[in-house]
Amino acid sequence: MAIAMGWHKPDNVAGSSAPAIMVGLFVATGGVLFGYDTGTINGILAMRSFKDQFSTGFRDDNGLALRPDQISITVAILSAGTFAGALLSAPFGDWIGRRLSIIASIGVFILGVIFQVTADALPLLLAGRFLAGVGVGSVSVLVPLYQSEMAPKWIRGTLVCAYQFSITVGLLAASIVNQLTYRINGAAAYQIPFGLQLTWAVILSLGLLVLPETPRYLIKRGDKHAAGLALSRLRRLDITHPALVEELAEIEANHEYELALSSASYRDVFLGSPHLGRRILTGCGLQMLQQLTGINFIMYYGTTFFLGAGVNNPFTISLVLNIINVVSTVPGLFVVETWGRRRLLIVGSIGMAICQLVIAIFSTVAYDMKGLVAKLLIVFLAFFVFFYAASWGPVAWVVTSEIYPLKVRAKSMSISTASNWLLNFGIAYGTPFLVEEGTGYASLGSKVFFLWGAFCILGAVFVYCMVFETSKISLEQIDEMYERVHLAWKSKGFEPSWSFQQLRDEGFADSGIPPAEHELVPPRTGSTATDSSIQTIQTTENHTENSESEEDKAIRELGLSNVDFSY
Repeated sequence: MAIAMGWHKPDNVAGSSAPAIMVGLFVATGGVLFGYDTGTINGILAMRSFKDQFSTGFRDDNGLALRPDQISITVAILSAGTFAGALLSAPFGDWIGRRLSIIASIGVFILGVIFQVTADALPLLLAGRFLAGVGVGSVSVLVPLYQSEMAPKWIRGTLVCAYQFSITVGLLAASIVNQLTYRINGAAAYQIPFGLQLTWAVILSLGLLVLPETPRYLIKRGDKHAAGLALSRLRRLDITHPALVEELAEIEANHEYELALSSASYRDVFLGSPHLGRRILTGCGLQMLQQLTGINFIMYYGTTFFLGAGVNNPFTISLVLNIINVVSTVPGLFVVETWGRRRLLIVGSIGMAICQLVIAIFSTVAYDMKGLVAKLLIVFLAFFVFFYAASWGPVAWVVTSEIYPLKVRAKSMSISTASNWLLNFGIAYGTPFLVEEGTGYASLGSKVFFLWGAFCILGAVFVYCMVFETSKISLEQIDEMYERVHLAWKSKGFEPSWSFQQLRDEGFADSGIPPAEHELVPPRTGSTATDSSIQTIQTTENHTENSESEEDKAIRELGLSNVDFSY
C-alpha cells in the first residue's frame, strides 16, 4: 500500500529518509494544541457550571447564560490572538530560527492556558485565550514551515498533512474530555479540559530541544557548516557524502539566485520576483477559502447549533463528527502525493458544496419537519466533514508551505496564515449574529449553509485558476516551475530541468524538455563559485554542451551517477 500511495522512497535517492520523517511527524503534533483548544471551547460554552460561573446576569430559557456577544468574543478572541501570533512568527522565525521560535510560541501558549484555568470571570479568561491564540497562531506558521524545509520531496506533502491530522486528533481529544466532564458540578467541569492542554505542550517543547534546525534556514543565515550537519542528521549521510554535498550546494545556489532577482523585504512578498505576488495571492486565497467552507462554524458552535436545531444528544453528535474528522484525514494523507494537490482540492470543494447546499435546501423547504431536517443535518454534515478533512483541511497547509521561495518563505507564510486567522476571527465572532434570532440578528439558522456552499464552489474555481501542482518536485524546483509555467492548469505536466548552481555560476540554464533520464543525472556543480550578478536566463536550442567537469567525473567514478541529488 505504501508504494501504491507514493510513500515508497525512490531507489535512486541516497541515504535514509527515516530521521526526517520521524522529526516531521513529531513536530506535526503541534496541531494538537490548536485542535484541542478549539474543541474544548465548543463544549465548555454549553456546560451549566461554566454558564453559572461566567454569566453576568443574562438569562435564557434554561437559567443563567452568556449573552450572544459574550459568547462571540469568548470564541473569537482566540482567533484575534492567532492573527497576531501568525504575523509575529515571521520576524522571530527568521531571527532566532524555526525550532527556537516554535519553543517560544509554546511558552506563550502555556502562559495563556494557565490564565484560563485560574480564571473566575470573563476578563481573565479572555486574556488567557488571547495569549493562547498568540502561541497557536505562531505555531500554525512555524510547524508547516519547519516540516517543508526538512522533508524529502517524495513525502513532503504527507508530512505537512500530518499537521492537520494532529489538529483533528486535538479536536477529538477535547470532545472526549468534554463528554466525560460536562456533568461534573462546579468549576472542575471546565478547569479539567482547560488544564489538560498543558500536557502535550510541555512534551512537545521538551522534544524540540533535541531536534535539529532546518538546513534551509541555516543556509539563509549563512551558516553552511551547521546546515551540512543538520542535513547529515536528517538524511543519515556523512557530511562529505557526494549526495549530501550536492543537495546542500543546490539549496545554497537557489537561495543566491533568488536574492539576485530581488530582495527579501515585505514589499517583495507582494511585488518581488519570480511571481511572488501571484504566490501570496494563492496562499492567502487558499487560507481564507478554507475558513469560508464553514468548517469552524461546526467546530466552534456545533454543540449549541444542534441544540437549537432540535438534535438530541448534541454532545454525542459533536463527538461523532470529530471521530469522522480524524478518520477522514487519513485518505488525504494517502492520496496527496498520487492525486496531487490540485485534484484533491477540487474534488473536496465539489463534495463540500453538494453537502452544504443539500442541507440548506431541505432546511428551507421542509422547515416544519424538524425531525427529518435534524436527521438530514447530521448525515450531510458527516459527509461534509469527510470531504473537508480529506482535502481542504490538510492540503491548504501543504500548498502554502511549499510555494514560497526561501528568502521570503517565513514572511509569506505568516501573511497567508494570518489571513486564515483573520477570517477565522470574523466567522467566530459573526456567526452567532448570522444564525441567532432576535432584534439585530440575521436569523438565518440553517440557511447559513447556502453561504458556505457558495464559497465551496468559489474554492473549486480558485484552485483551478490559481493553484500550481507542487507534488513530487523539490522546493527549489517549484521556483523554476513558476518561472516557466504561466497557467496553473498546465503545471501538472511540468518537468524540472534547471540547475540553480549552473544559473549562479554560468548565468544560464538549459531548459525546454529535458531528457527522459534527467532525474537520474546529477546537475552541474560548482557550489563554491559566486558570480557578482546573474545574467538573463537563455533558452536556446543550439546551446553547446560544455565538457564534463572534474566533479562530474568523480561522481561517475564513484558509481553515483544514478543517484537523485535533488530531494
